[in-house]
Amino acid sequence: MHIGSENRNKVIWASVLGGLAAILIAYQLFSSPGAPVTAAQPTATTTTKAKQRLGRNGKERLTQERLDPTLDLRLLAETEQTKYTGSGRNIFVAQVDIPKPIAPVITPDVQMGPPPPPPPPPPPPINLKFFGFANKPGEPKKVFLSQGEDVFIAVEGDIVDRRYKVVHIGPTSVEVEDVLYNNKQSIPLTQNSPG
Repeated sequence: MHIGSENRNKVIWASVLGGLAAILIAYQLFSSPGAPVTAAQPTATTTTKAKQRLGRNGKERLTQERLDPTLDLRLLAETEQTKYTGSGRNIFVAQVDIPKPIAPVITPDVQMGPPPPPPPPPPPPINLKFFGFANKPGEPKKVFLSQGEDVFIAVEGDIVDRRYKVVHIGPTSVEVEDVLYNNKQSIPLTQNSPG
């Protein structure tokens, strides 16, 4: 293989830089204090320190601080044997501590608040009169309603006098709803003619 003079300089620089990179990588791997350690090798970083701590029942228990990330089955078994002895409060239900009620002291001088407001007045009665109906085959049943001198012809679902809705037409009565007051009333059939 023949290397030309312009490529020869490039090859020399590339091999020098490659060698420097290999030396730096080897230095980082073998001389770094935080080099990866396997769990089986005891080193100075896996030392444990014993401390005294108080448990839930007030007794001292020995705990260990560990830097070793491996699973310690003995410690896991100890924590599985721990029983929760709470105060009787259910920690999974939100509840408020309710103080004991104190009986109010009522003196004769103290007047009770104002009386409650009177109930709203009853809705006004529906002043329509039902005086007949028309029934043609194939058409819905129509009713004749009057209010004063006004006569209205309506089928079920119609609004009469911009206020009253015909809900149901029966053979002897009509059920009408006052849409302003949400009041339903049944109007019986009368034999009087309008006029």
